[in-house]
Amino acid sequence: MHSRNELIIREGYKIIIPFALSVIIFAVLGMLWTAIFFFFVTSFNIWFFRNPERTIPQDTQAVVSPADGKVLKIEEVQEDSLIKGRFRKISVFMNVFNVHVNRIPFPGKVDAVRYHKGKFLVASLDKASSMNEKNSILLKTDRGREILLIQIAGVVARRIICWVHEGMAVERGQRFGLICYGSRLEIFLPLDSNILTKVGDKVKAGETIIGYLT
Repeated sequence: MHSRNELIIREGYKIIIPFALSVIIFAVLGMLWTAIFFFFVTSFNIWFFRNPERTIPQDTQAVVSPADGKVLKIEEVQEDSLIKGRFRKISVFMNVFNVHVNRIPFPGKVDAVRYHKGKFLVASLDKASSMNEKNSILLKTDRGREILLIQIAGVVARRIICWVHEGMAVERGQRFGLICYGSRLEIFLPLDSNILTKVGDKVKAGETIIGYLT
């Protein structure tokens, strides 16, 4: 698997290049204000698809945030999809100003990846969790603990990117995907996990410790 450590995520160039060409075309045509508009659009997308390095915690039982953003909700839930039983669910909302590269929260193996079609409601809404387009990734740790990650699309670009596949060994802090523009990521941890984060916290993918597995 590619390390995905480029300064700008490669998938972003499909959006950045057409906008950059528009700047040149409108500038040549003398349409200055239109060229300026596309310059700012291009600049925003270059900034949006940024891919900064992170300092990954080395504590063996630490669970790091899989996404940048704001913790919307922490709750005990019953889950009956890729995992069965009751879990601690932490929901992180990413607005358009956050880094949107997602990272693996805990080392292990990708046990399953499932894509689900759905709607494109505003990702900060609770009903987006069940109704929006999403991609589910089930991780199993070396000790057999299960962690579920769900990438949820938002209302703008409506595109989920996932770079991992079933059977892949993954490390804490490893980049595993991207959700374009405003979106949401949910992580389901074992019920006995020690949760450190709280609602309203600002977290960074791969860097902020949100809890510990016991």
